[in-house]
Amino acid sequence: MPVITESTNLGDLLKYEAPSLYSRDAVIVASGQNLMLGTVVGLKTADGKVHALDPAATDGTENAAGVLLTLVDATSADAQGVMLARHAIVADTALVWPAGITTGQQNAAINQLKDRGLLVRKGV
Repeated sequence: MPVITESTNLGDLLKYEAPSLYSRDAVIVASGQNLMLGTVVGLKTADGKVHALDPAATDGTENAAGVLLTLVDATSADAQGVMLARHAIVADTALVWPAGITTGQQNAAINQLKDRGLLVRKGV
């Protein structure tokens, strides 16, 4: 019998959010990116657009601002997405981090999310 592999879904990531969509923000993902559900993101200071977290940057995207709740394909143009921005709990196993991120950078980003009211908990 063939093995079926299911991709990460919203239930794997989101463990709690406040009612009435309080936890969510509509965002614009900057072009040139194809971001997965669960991607930890930052906001570029100059234009307020969402980019994948980049701990080495100095343009605002080095600070974790939230977690994407949808897959967003913005490879050729800016695209709309939904970001978990406040008062919620997510599973650590469903978060998508940039390649090469260090444990220290990851812990710093988790603390930045915590400051925004987003708690990262051990997932299964």
